[in-house]
Amino acid sequence: MQESNKAKKLRELFSELENCNAECQRLKIEDMREIIDGMNYTEFKFVFTKELLDKIDKMIEEEKLSIENAILLMKHVGYWKSLKRMWVNIFEETLLCERFDKIIFDEYEKGDGKNEKLLKDLCECFLLLANGFSSKFLSIIMPCLLKAASKKEENEEVEKEVEMALLPLSCISQYVEIKKDLFLNDTKEIIKYHQKHHNLTRLGYQSAWQFLIGRLFADKSLEDAVVNEMHFIREARRELEDLSKYVDWKRKEEEKERGKGKGREEENIFMRWIETLTFFFCGRTLWNEEYSGLISSIVSAFRTARDNFREISRKCIYSLMEAAYNRAINIDDLLKEGALDIVLEEIQQPTLNDEMVGESLRFFIEFSRRLKVKEKDKIKESKRKMSKRKRSKKMEEEGYEDVITSQYELLFFLSEKFCSELSLNVSDYLVYACWYEKIELCVLFSFNFFLFHFKE
Repeated sequence: MQESNKAKKLRELFSELENCNAECQRLKIEDMREIIDGMNYTEFKFVFTKELLDKIDKMIEEEKLSIENAILLMKHVGYWKSLKRMWVNIFEETLLCERFDKIIFDEYEKGDGKNEKLLKDLCECFLLLANGFSSKFLSIIMPCLLKAASKKEENEEVEKEVEMALLPLSCISQYVEIKKDLFLNDTKEIIKYHQKHHNLTRLGYQSAWQFLIGRLFADKSLEDAVVNEMHFIREARRELEDLSKYVDWKRKEEEKERGKGKGREEENIFMRWIETLTFFFCGRTLWNEEYSGLISSIVSAFRTARDNFREISRKCIYSLMEAAYNRAINIDDLLKEGALDIVLEEIQQPTLNDEMVGESLRFFIEFSRRLKVKEKDKIKESKRKMSKRKRSKKMEEEGYEDVITSQYELLFFLSEKFCSELSLNVSDYLVYACWYEKIELCVLFSFNFFLFHFKE
């Protein structure tokens, strides 16, 4: 890969750090931050290699770069990684990671004599960059960062400080188990206080929720507090609808590549909300009447993003797939709010890529399984049959059945050649059949299967 102008300029600034005093270094690091902010993923990976991070460690060792300035630079790197939702998995392999880890534990062991600001900055930096943590490490960072995130002074400096404490917490994987007494009361207080006083930035508020929703994977007992006490569904819908007003949905591709344009930060936060909703839909068990409105907001987001923001629209389809899988969400809400409609519309696009095909197919898998479930309640069963007839008629009127019937020969070939041991009555076929080599045929077959189960 040829080095871009941004990558070249960043390397030049980095090489100049060794010959500067601490104040000059801070100014150059701020210049580096502006360049980092406009980088794409390829440029970023080209510059921030294991070798460069080890070089930073060596500069600290030789006292050519202060630990404070090293943290400042790496926090800019971690902020970019987190806000752009990029997976950069090299930090834990570096000498710099070992150094930061040691300083955190050494500083914590000092007790009342510890440098709280240094400890907080290191914890933030470490969480933004690393992917795995010990239980002992979490017992250090949770009180430290939640204390910083609990500040309530109303000024821009404190808002950014609180945001910077909450963003790293949102980076903790949902698979990491954390004891409730380390986070729950403080996190609830931070969220509830914002709901009354609006003291957090958009990113800070989203990060608080993302951290809390991540904890549901390990502890489903939190669900009642999240849904009914703290009103996550209502808050998520409101945030999506509000953010939609600030994103520049017509921003040109070259502006997105350069990281420029109106509403860029809101765009990234919008994507983070969609991803948080996807996590939320996985395995939730409590029904809530507000689900319908939330589905409507995701459908609306898909339609708004479809032309210029394909990654957002793909994430919306993925989120709706998880919603379809969730038994706590009424299948009628997915029908009524247009979730099926947008997937049917999308599957007809001539430029559909394999990733979008895959998400659409998975939606049909879950949707068709839900439609097959027989309701014990006769009234509910009657409504289910009525919904199926209504959708079948709509699909016939709009030509979807013609698409399928025109491909019967191809479908017969597919069933003969690739799935002779399976039948249309086996819905699991859709997951596995010819997934990699014949994805387009899978989609056609899934339509056939879908129609088969849609009719009485």
